[in-house]
Amino acid sequence: MGSQFIERLRKSGYGGEIIAVGTNSTASAAMLKAGADAAATGENPVLVNTRDADYVVGPIGIMAADALYGEVTPAMAQAVGSCRAWKVLIPVNACKYRVAGIENYSMGFLLDCAVIQIEELEKEKKTCHR
Repeated sequence: MGSQFIERLRKSGYGGEIIAVGTNSTASAAMLKAGADAAATGENPVLVNTRDADYVVGPIGIMAADALYGEVTPAMAQAVGSCRAWKVLIPVNACKYRVAGIENYSMGFLLDCAVIQIEELEKEKKTCHR
């Protein structure tokens, strides 16, 4: 999911720094290959990199302790939930989580929606900082 999102975000023209943090090394390597500027894996990189992030993007489970088959630790969920960044959450109905009111959209559609959210937030930043 992360690598597909990064590819889409880069294709949209986003030129900002992307620091990818994966819950496992395979995910981190794929995001780096997809165009991230840097990548790290695990709990401590989540704790460190959410401090200064502008955006945190991922499945809705990144805000729930023990989600994603146990890959999200309580500390990771806390760091994501309490950071100042905009959270762009992908409503994935998996791992015993269901989001009411969400259709069974394809992952591609949901990732495109996440890219649109980032584009809109970037436009808002430009108009608010005049």
